Amino acid sequence: MTTRNEPIRVLDGHNDLPWRHREVAGHDLDACDIAQPQPHLHTDLPRMREGGLAAQLWSVWVPCSMAGEEAVAATHEQIDFVGALCERYDEMVAARTAADVHAAWGEGRHAALIGMEGGHSINGSLDHLADFADRGARYMTLTHNDNTQWADSATDERVHGGLTDFGREVVARMNHLGVVVDLSHVSAETMHHALDATRLPVIFSHSGARAICDHPRNVPDDVLERIPTNGGIVMANVVPKFVNQARADASLGRTDAVPEPVATIEHVVAHFEHLREVVGIEHVGIGADYDGVDETPVGLEDVASYPRLLAALGERGWSRADLEALAHGNVLRVLEATQV
Repeated sequence: MTTRNEPIRVLDGHNDLPWRHREVAGHDLDACDIAQPQPHLHTDLPRMREGGLAAQLWSVWVPCSMAGEEAVAATHEQIDFVGALCERYDEMVAARTAADVHAAWGEGRHAALIGMEGGHSINGSLDHLADFADRGARYMTLTHNDNTQWADSATDERVHGGLTDFGREVVARMNHLGVVVDLSHVSAETMHHALDATRLPVIFSHSGARAICDHPRNVPDDVLERIPTNGGIVMANVVPKFVNQARADASLGRTDAVPEPVATIEHVVAHFEHLREVVGIEHVGIGADYDGVDETPVGLEDVASYPRLLAALGERGWSRADLEALAHGNVLRVLEATQV
């Protein structure tokens, strides 16, 4: 375990509070003030402080059912909400770069970054992509659960066989704009095509290891083996059906499990251990997906839980330097390598 007493700062790759807050309070921070405990959420400021959540790539996701310009507008509204958090709460400050994050930490503040979840948010327009980059979006997940017109999703029918030619243009423009290519949610073919197309490091903002849990949302080893050469990072999540094989089998209709199997912190730790073995400690991070799911594993209930995760890994031989790399160092390196 770690030997120093000071807490390890966490920069998490994926948290869906913006959409969840829209669902429960219409983005009204008077009606749902996260400065106060909000037990119906996974995320509020008291638990962020308790968990050492010192920076977050806040997901500005909108559902695939929002099509065309509706998706574009709703994504801008999500970005507005992240801005509203920073305006209302002095301890939160907007950030885009690794230097911004360090500056926020120097002031004892939380660094709020933006990640887009789903290529449908650009409605097939490179101009929209540029607009989102101008507003601070630091990554874009190429798909969500459904295919786009230019990329296959992990959880939809195979249509394109990976990326289309326009999909490769999107990747190239993302590299130019400093928007990191996020390969969570995409098919394995899309993962490979994007790794072929990009000239900069990629991320998986919230994905596990398919060798540990055979679900299409997780990353197969033949993709993981390419990440060190690319320089990217795989940020493991805590979603029960992506971390627990029995739960995955039930969710995919492979078995009829009643009651549903329970995921625990041990299932999540197994993913981190496998990722470390395959990609190396320099290429692993945390992207929990809090407030993007209804249920979380026992022991990792909310954003206050990061110290328990880090302690569990420490008990398995991860050094203080390893844990700092996992918790924030690796993703800060990718942000620095991809900024323009």
